[in-house]
Amino acid sequence: MIYIPRNITEEILDALTVSPVVLLNGARQTGKSTLVQWIAKKYDFDYVTLDDYSVLNAATNDPVGYLSAFKKKLIIDEIQRAPQLFLTIKQLVDKNRQPGKFLLTGSANVLMLPKLSESLAGRVEIITLWPFSCDEIIQKKSMFIDHLFSKDFSFIHDENEISRIDLMEKMIKGGYPEIHKLTSERRQLAWFKSYIATILSRDITEISKIEGLQQFPQLLSLIANQSGNLANMSSLSRDTGLVMMTLKRYLALLEATFLVKRLPAWFRNVGKRLIKTPKLYLTDTGLFSYLMGAGQSQLEANPKYVGQLTESFVMQELSKQATWSATMPNIFYYRSVSGKEVDFVLENRADHIVGIEVKAAATVRASDFAGLKELRSLVGGKFIRGIVMYTGNSTVPFGENLFAVPMSGLWMD
Repeated sequence: MIYIPRNITEEILDALTVSPVVLLNGARQTGKSTLVQWIAKKYDFDYVTLDDYSVLNAATNDPVGYLSAFKKKLIIDEIQRAPQLFLTIKQLVDKNRQPGKFLLTGSANVLMLPKLSESLAGRVEIITLWPFSCDEIIQKKSMFIDHLFSKDFSFIHDENEISRIDLMEKMIKGGYPEIHKLTSERRQLAWFKSYIATILSRDITEISKIEGLQQFPQLLSLIANQSGNLANMSSLSRDTGLVMMTLKRYLALLEATFLVKRLPAWFRNVGKRLIKTPKLYLTDTGLFSYLMGAGQSQLEANPKYVGQLTESFVMQELSKQATWSATMPNIFYYRSVSGKEVDFVLENRADHIVGIEVKAAATVRASDFAGLKELRSLVGGKFIRGIVMYTGNSTVPFGENLFAVPMSGLWMD
């Protein structure tokens, strides 16, 4: 089987040179095991997986003895299956802070599990692996985000043209590695059904100890239907029959297992009333399409789905590229009470701003830049650039630091 390089690899290797513990987390089936097994072979690590019950039993029965027996640097796959190992790792690291001693993987976000995150505070660097990005699939490493923050914007060219049909197919398939091995829609649908069942029966059950998770599939579908909109907790509570406290806990578990991403609102004390409610997105457009029961023909017939799918696609690609971008931006959205909106606001450590609006259309009008212009007026000199991403194939200037940019810019060199 051909190994497809992951663009986050360099970040992991760099982290291993300075941090005693590196945790690679991300949803199940994003390629974490494949990546760390490649690292183990190339860089001479020992490798164990807690999906092996004999390993799991040995590690949990005598954590100190088990981990101390390894003389080389150690990769532990699926660490969330034995959370008690975190305390033992802490003890070993406190005795010897050798960089790169442990490389861990987990299908749950330990930052959302306070007892686990506290045990390794100051000792671990956490890196997230998302499903394949578009550029990874064609074995490129796009630096689109870094270029957006650069002074020179002449890098945008039109050689990466893609037809609307091909773009829709790319979005509907999503980025899970296993999906790209399956050629029939029937097998892909079966995979998504099994995938959701596995996460509910294993990952969520293991980290929450909750039994009877019947509402989770319905909750996922409702979140898909709300994708890109302000989180409507009252509606979700009413439609699922979950009391608000339980709903918030379930939503936190979906975030902890990387199925759902909460996008916070951007705001500053700039004398303007802004919306601060977060938005919710599913983390893969293939999963979105499956839950919406929508193939290409159904999507084309429903402009709402096309808009949600396209916006989700851009959000996911930006989130993936942010993990290896030198800019290391935080991602938000912007909306004023007057209704002006920017789908994504990227803010770097110097508080510089890039705004991105998404249009599922082949043409762009000046009015599409209204939200970007309002954002520009708010932040003044901190505003670097505003772009409208659309399904056409040409980069078009629309004023000072305002451009229409093709979707294909996301996976350019």
